[in-house]
Amino acid sequence: METSQYDYLVIGSGIAGLSYALKASQVGTVALVTKKDETESNTNYAQGGIACVWDEADSVEDHLKDTLTAGAGLCKEEVVRGIVEEGPDRVRELIDLGIEFSRRTSSDEEEGYDLGMEGGHSKRRVLHAGDLTGREVEKALLAHVNDNPNITVFENHIAIDLITNRRLGYIEEEDRCLGAYVLSRESHKVELFSARVTLLATGGAGKVYLYTSNPDIASGDGIAMAWRAYATVSNMEFIQFHPTCLYHPKAKSFLLSEALRGEGAKLLKRDGSPFMDSYHPLKELAPRDVVARAIDNEMKVSGDEYVLLDISHKESSLVQARFPNLVETCKEYGYDLTSEPVPVVPAAHYCCGGVFTDPNGWTGIPGLYACGETACTGLHGANRLASNSLLEAVVVAHRAAQAARDLPAWPHTKGIPTWERGTAKDSDEEVVITHNWDEIRRFMWDYVGIVRSDKRLARALRRIRNIQDEIHRYYWDFTVTSDLLELRNLATVAELIIRSAIHRKESRGLHFNLNYPARDDQRWAKDTLLRREL
Repeated sequence: METSQYDYLVIGSGIAGLSYALKASQVGTVALVTKKDETESNTNYAQGGIACVWDEADSVEDHLKDTLTAGAGLCKEEVVRGIVEEGPDRVRELIDLGIEFSRRTSSDEEEGYDLGMEGGHSKRRVLHAGDLTGREVEKALLAHVNDNPNITVFENHIAIDLITNRRLGYIEEEDRCLGAYVLSRESHKVELFSARVTLLATGGAGKVYLYTSNPDIASGDGIAMAWRAYATVSNMEFIQFHPTCLYHPKAKSFLLSEALRGEGAKLLKRDGSPFMDSYHPLKELAPRDVVARAIDNEMKVSGDEYVLLDISHKESSLVQARFPNLVETCKEYGYDLTSEPVPVVPAAHYCCGGVFTDPNGWTGIPGLYACGETACTGLHGANRLASNSLLEAVVVAHRAAQAARDLPAWPHTKGIPTWERGTAKDSDEEVVITHNWDEIRRFMWDYVGIVRSDKRLARALRRIRNIQDEIHRYYWDFTVTSDLLELRNLATVAELIIRSAIHRKESRGLHFNLNYPARDDQRWAKDTLLRREL
């Protein structure tokens, strides 16, 4: 087994992992592990942009208020204020790295950035690069990472488990993270990466649901690994469903950005009549949880498989200029976004919960940090405000890198054992993996989706425990593969979502239970915290 030692180990290559790696590389060596191509991440799929107080007409107080309102009483106000206040400095750093956000094009406006409006925001404050913001951010950060001699990128490597003193049986010593065991998808060998500091930045867990806007890599790896390492996990019941993903059998739930509704797109029933005015005063610009439930209800009432999103009443040239990628992609599937309504459905989009951390990304385990969608800092509360995710990622990545600089070298002097294959053999029944993967995603969609009930959640818990028992036996009997590792992590995250949803006996933000349809601030205005028993 190959063994590598670095000052910093970063697992994940989205905006959080890349930003952190660049900062950490200033004081040490960095290994950046990513399980597929380095550009494959949720960041790369982010269309909207970065919410940031940038215009004189906006203010920290306005952004703070909008975030707290969307978060439905569970945001940590001091965390929100700190991230919002620090945002402009971090965005300026991105601009200095070469990221070109879209500028105003109208000759009668002052020169400056073209700030977008999205649901839940009271002001225009979303900096974007057309409708491909995530891709532009990723491209710029990767260029600097690949030019950095202190950073080594390991593509097609998937982390198996974190290495901690507790895992190794060194219970007389303080528990701390020492690195991770990592599987090379190409050589099929397990490698040992030891590091003074490990950062989990693996993104979210959208693939736990049948319909999702997330890429295939979003299987909750970082959350599951942290859970197995006895880190605390928080608020996993709050899964954000994006209201508008393209409904097409070959589109894999292609996301139609919320910015479309920010620029005036309307939601319509299949007969062409609008319906959002029956659900919220802000209509199409209501928070995402409201819009997603409204669409879900309209589909259930009508029996239709989709609703319509229509921006054809806007000037064609303006739509084309603002959303070139969306227009082109819709055209590939046979729709002209500029001149006709397109079919849309909700899909799992963002995990507001995750590994419980402090505002600097520390998990409570020495040497282990988490940031981005993997973490739960208290910014999002019960419902993420649109485009706050990239802001949180870059701010907390900066803080985590600063905090990690002050950590002493880990004092562990015993050798870390190599990975033992034992009596495990190669599997001759891969169908077990594909069948369980499909079953988890289907019952999570049916029972733990946009609208839940006690009966549905109890049914889901029984199903996931049976599947986990089968996965556990399979894991120890057969050689690890990337598909098996993702299934194992997916099942763990599914259980955490179900248990968290069962625990919360109310409806709040993204969690809606038919048995408890009201919000209960007296009993439930608090985080859901889960931790493995020692």
